[in-house]
Amino acid sequence: MVVFYEKDKAPVHSVVLLSSREQAINFTTGDIQLGYCDTCGFISNILFDASLHDYATDYEATQSYSPTFNAFAKRLAHRLIDDYDLHDKDIIEIGCGQGEFLTMLAEEGPSRGTGFDPAYRDEPIESEARDRLKFIADYYSEKYTDYQADFIVCKMTLEHIDKTAEFISTVRRAIGDREDTIVFFQIPNAEYVMRDLAFWDVYYEHCSYFSAASLKYLFRRSGFKVLAVGTEYDDQYLMIEASPTQIPDGPVAIDPKDLAEIHNLTVEFARKVKPFIQEWRDRINQLKSDGKRIVIWGSGSKGVSFLTTLGITNEIEYCVDINPLKYNKYMAGTGQRIVSPEFLKSYQPDVVIVMNPVYCGEIQADLDKMGVSAIMLTVEGDNE
Repeated sequence: MVVFYEKDKAPVHSVVLLSSREQAINFTTGDIQLGYCDTCGFISNILFDASLHDYATDYEATQSYSPTFNAFAKRLAHRLIDDYDLHDKDIIEIGCGQGEFLTMLAEEGPSRGTGFDPAYRDEPIESEARDRLKFIADYYSEKYTDYQADFIVCKMTLEHIDKTAEFISTVRRAIGDREDTIVFFQIPNAEYVMRDLAFWDVYYEHCSYFSAASLKYLFRRSGFKVLAVGTEYDDQYLMIEASPTQIPDGPVAIDPKDLAEIHNLTVEFARKVKPFIQEWRDRINQLKSDGKRIVIWGSGSKGVSFLTTLGITNEIEYCVDINPLKYNKYMAGTGQRIVSPEFLKSYQPDVVIVMNPVYCGEIQADLDKMGVSAIMLTVEGDNE
């Protein structure tokens, strides 16, 4: 592995509900060294320690409070149902969160669903599909391979797993000889992270990073035929659809041209990201010196990584989020209090830094509705 990016003392979890500033500031940290494999293009945190993680019921990663995200999730669910005839089928979701997407698939099919997630809270399900749904508050592993499905979905989970080849092989063994089973995985797109210098998308929980080429390589060498690979959500999400096979559908080795492209992205990231990080520090310090009130919008992992990478504490007091479960909680590592959008009516910030540009439209609409005339900046800024 060739190390190309380092970050010390990153919070080991980004979306745990922390009830005091002291608890947030003293939250457990770990170190990050991103390394690149020049054989397969895989990128990982070579210092990752899985024992530091505890995915429990205080882990809150729900995105369903956003109209923008909900619209995307519904489009995706409808496409998968149409493409793979998910009617009266058995569906497994690995890393199901609180079951929002699995419930959507079960409702719209209609179908039956089983979800696995150690952070599942076992709350009442308000859905006509509730009798067709089962949730297991545990990691998916070998002990659950007797659960069979026509469709296996895994969204935003593989990047949290360090032994990715072992995990995908477990999924393949669980499928056995049922070669009509389809798997769908969605993960962060490493090419977007590298190309856009998205240092806010590098955090401790994400120990594994894939490009389209390295993801295809992983699935092919694990006994799958790749049906489709593509990106969504402004290129932030990388998605793969595959089916089990006994015979590889093409060369298992990664194409040298793809490998060279990934290599070049890591080299450029390493060259440009430190100056870009310093530009953001300087910009925030200047705004603060000018007496401006600054908030960030988005208390999830991007927000935590943005603030901890920059070392921002007192310069920004508040982080805005639309998830009511996060109100009056605190940002891991830096201690900003998480507030509702309505808080801005009285606070009247001068600058709002948006952690994910995808949400700029709905955020601007909220600001306008509340009479907040702040300047809106996005994390991407000018990174050329």
